[in-house]
Amino acid sequence: MRVFKFGGASVKDAQSIKNVARVLDHTGYKNMVVVISAMGKMTNQLEQVVDTYCNNTDTLKDEFAKVYSFHYEIIRELFPQKSHGIYDLFASLLNELKDFIKHNKSTERPFIYDQIVSYGELFSTHILSAYLNDVGYKNTWLDSRSCIKTDSNYRDPRVDWNKTQKQISKRVNPKDLTITQGFLGSETTHNFTTTLGREGSDYTAAIFAYCLNASEVVIWKDVPGVLNADPRHFTKTVLLNQVSYREAIELAFYGASVIHPKTLQPLQRKEIPLFVRSFLAPEGPGTCVGKGKTLDPVVSCFILKKDQVLVSLSSLDFSFMVEDHIGDVFKWLHQFKMKVELIQNSAISFSVCIDNKFNKLPELLKKLRENFLVEYHENVTLYTVRHATANEIAKLTKGREVLLKQETQETVQIVINQA
Repeated sequence: MRVFKFGGASVKDAQSIKNVARVLDHTGYKNMVVVISAMGKMTNQLEQVVDTYCNNTDTLKDEFAKVYSFHYEIIRELFPQKSHGIYDLFASLLNELKDFIKHNKSTERPFIYDQIVSYGELFSTHILSAYLNDVGYKNTWLDSRSCIKTDSNYRDPRVDWNKTQKQISKRVNPKDLTITQGFLGSETTHNFTTTLGREGSDYTAAIFAYCLNASEVVIWKDVPGVLNADPRHFTKTVLLNQVSYREAIELAFYGASVIHPKTLQPLQRKEIPLFVRSFLAPEGPGTCVGKGKTLDPVVSCFILKKDQVLVSLSSLDFSFMVEDHIGDVFKWLHQFKMKVELIQNSAISFSVCIDNKFNKLPELLKKLRENFLVEYHENVTLYTVRHATANEIAKLTKGREVLLKQETQETVQIVINQA
C-alpha cells in the first residue's frame, strides 16, 4: 500500500492533469491512495471569495466567476464531449457552493473559510478522477471528509485518530486506486467541513498512510526533492539525499515549506518512509525522510519567514519578568491565535516573534498594553539556519538591521527588519 500526494503545482492545468497519469504509469497505480490539492493557486482565489463575502463587497460575483472559468477551461480541454458527466457534476458542486453563500447565517470567519475554501479540493479530485477513469486508470473517488474526523476548531482542528482510523479502514479498499482530497476533514458533531491548515494535504497523506500501514508516502513536487533552502529566495541550493525523521521534524517546526509540520509525526511512529520527488522527472530518486543519517550531505539549511511581527515587552515598573508574567503572555498569545516562531527573555524583557495568521494583532496589543510596556515591529523577516557556519551568518546579516538574534548548538534564528 502506497500513498501519493500531488500538490497544486502538479495539477495546475489540463497538461498537469495528464502528467499525473504519466507519473502513475511510471510508478504503477495499484494498491494506492492518491491525495490531491486544489489546482494551482485556487486556494488563494477561494480565499478572495471568502474576503469579498465577509466584507460584503460588490465584487463577490466577479471573484466567483474566476473560480468557475478557471475550472471550466480545464474541463473543456480534458473532456471535449459536452455530454460528459463531469459537466453536470461540476455544475452541481458550484450550486452547492452558491447555496452555502446564499443561506449561511454564521458570522464566524474560520467556519466560513473552511466551508468555502474546501471546494478547491472537491473540484480538483472530481476532475482528476474522471480523467483517469477515461484514460484507463480505473479508480474510486473518496470524500476525505467522511474519513478524517476532527474537532470543531475550524482552520486548525485536532484529528480524532480513533474515529479516523475506523472510517479509513471501512472506506478504503487497499487493493484499488483511490483518489481523495488533501486538506479536508469534518468535525464529529455536525459533519461540517474543517481544513487542516495551509499545506495540510501533506498531513492528509500521512494520516491515510498511518491508518493503512502504508509502505511509503511520496510527495510529488516541482523540485527534485528536499532542498537545503527555498530556491525562490536563495540562489544556491543543494538537494538533500536523506534526512532523518528528527532533523526533518526540526526543519518542519521552524517552517521549511516542503514538509508540513504535522506530517512527519504519524509517519515516524510507524517508521513509514516519506519520499519527496519531482513530478517533472519521476525517475529521479528524490529525498528520503526516514531512519538513518541525520543529513546527507551535511550542509546548512536555511528557512525564511516573511511578514512576521516582533513584540517586545517589559514590566510597567521595571520589575523582573517572572513566570507569572510570561504565563499571562502565552495565555493571550493562545487566546488570539498567534503562532509563536521565536521567544527570548532577559531579567526585565520578553520578546516574541509571531505569525499574525488570523489578523488579531490589534486585540493582542491592546491586552498586552494593559499590563506591559510594549514595542513592536511589523513585517519583519525571520531567518532560521540549521547547522550554520559563522561565515554564512555574517553574509546573511551584512548590511541589514538585526532586531534579534538567538543561537543554540544546532540552530541560529535572526529577526531582520524588512524596511
